[in-house]
Amino acid sequence: MMEKPTGGEAAAGFTHFDAEGRAVMVDVSDKDITERTATARGSVFMRPETLALIMSGGLKKGDVLSVARLAGIMGAKRTPDLIPLCHPLALTSVKVDLTCDPERNAVDITSTCKLKGRTGVEMEALTAVSVAALTVYDMCKAVDRGMTIGDVSLLHKAGGKSGDYGTAP
Repeated sequence: MMEKPTGGEAAAGFTHFDAEGRAVMVDVSDKDITERTATARGSVFMRPETLALIMSGGLKKGDVLSVARLAGIMGAKRTPDLIPLCHPLALTSVKVDLTCDPERNAVDITSTCKLKGRTGVEMEALTAVSVAALTVYDMCKAVDRGMTIGDVSLLHKAGGKSGDYGTAP
């Protein structure tokens, strides 16, 4: 009897499906431990008055940027609870930066996640940005329900077998 591939080891390489087509977590145990970094970005677009309230600290819910920064860090750490089949990772660093851009009426968010491990941190960086953006929305929705979240994307990834992607952060 032939043994079935385990943990996503299929004839075609790494996949989230086993030989029977069932969803599985990819087995990364044979991959090398390397330093891995990923940087993602996104923006929350809003009315000028809303951005002015954020910048002045005038929102009743408090310091939007500080709360969103903390939420983004917490979101990165909880990625495997939010995204099916993501590996739980021992992140060594999560950085979330938020800046206000009055010319675009936006809060721009950038996150960089790092670790030494067998799998990358792209999903963690993207999750950090997304959770921080949702937190900005949540804290400001009483004054601006028309905000939009957009431009969420991976800017850079380094480490691992697939090599680097994007430009250095």
